[in-house]
Amino acid sequence: RCCGRKDMKIKKGFVLRDVAGRSVVVATGAAAKRFRGMVMLNETGKEIWTRLQKGMDQDEIIRSMIEDYDVSEEKATADVQNLIGQMWENGFLEK
Repeated sequence: RCCGRKDMKIKKGFVLRDVAGRSVVVATGAAAKRFRGMVMLNETGKEIWTRLQKGMDQDEIIRSMIEDYDVSEEKATADVQNLIGQMWENGFLEK
């Protein structure tokens, strides 16, 4: 898992799509040569992805999830850290 989770962004070529009513991340262009397949996101995952696309860092995402969804700080922190960690491990993010 990486650094302090600041100044991260989704790598070019990874996009969120709606497929048959489900949110999935797919690789396009050059990214498709390194990553094949797709990753399904639940509603929370979709919200975190969308906030990353808007340029929010991990702390901002956690705060906004608490405000928008009446979720505990512990739950929001765990969910955000887990997904962002998985995104780093799968090569979806860059600094």
